Amino acid sequence: MTQVNLEGAELMKYHIVERGAFQVVGVKRECLCTAEEGGIPDIPKFWSEAHENGTVAQLSQLNNGQIKGLLGITENFNKETNKMDYWIAAEYSGEVSTELWSFELPASKWIVFEVRGPIPTAMINTWKQIDSKWFASNVYEPANIPPIEAYIDSDLYCANSYNEIWLAIK
Repeated sequence: MTQVNLEGAELMKYHIVERGAFQVVGVKRECLCTAEEGGIPDIPKFWSEAHENGTVAQLSQLNNGQIKGLLGITENFNKETNKMDYWIAAEYSGEVSTELWSFELPASKWIVFEVRGPIPTAMINTWKQIDSKWFASNVYEPANIPPIEAYIDSDLYCANSYNEIWLAIK
C-alpha cells in the first residue's frame, strides 16, 4: 500500500494492480452530467430504483470476480449533450442473463484508491483529490478505460465506510 500526502489534501492511500481483461455485468442508463452538491442527481435515483426492483440483490449474488462489492462505472461521455452512460454492475465470469448488459474491460494496470468515509461525500472528495492533485504529482496518465467506483462496505453511510476507486493508467 502506498500513501501520499498531497499539499492541501488528506493522506491518500492507493496500490497498483495489474489485471487481465475481465467482464462486468449490470444495467446501464444515460445520465445528465449536471453536478449538484452530493453528485449527479440521476445516479442516486438510478441506484434507488435498482435497489427497489431487485437488481442490486441480483448483481450482489452474481459477483464472483476480484473486485468485491457493486460497481458504478461511467463511460461514453458526450460533450455535446452533456450525458454519459452509467452502469450499476458487478464483476462476473459466466453466462449473462438476457435482462443484463455486459462488457469486457481490457487488460490494464490500475491504481486502486481507498475511499474512506460516508458516501457520497467521501467518493466526491477522493475524485477531487485525484483530479486536482494526484495526477499532477505523478508520472501516470489515465488510460482510455472507464473508471470504476467499487462500493464494498455494507454500510456506505457510516463514518468508517471503506470503498475504492479503480483508475486504469498508462
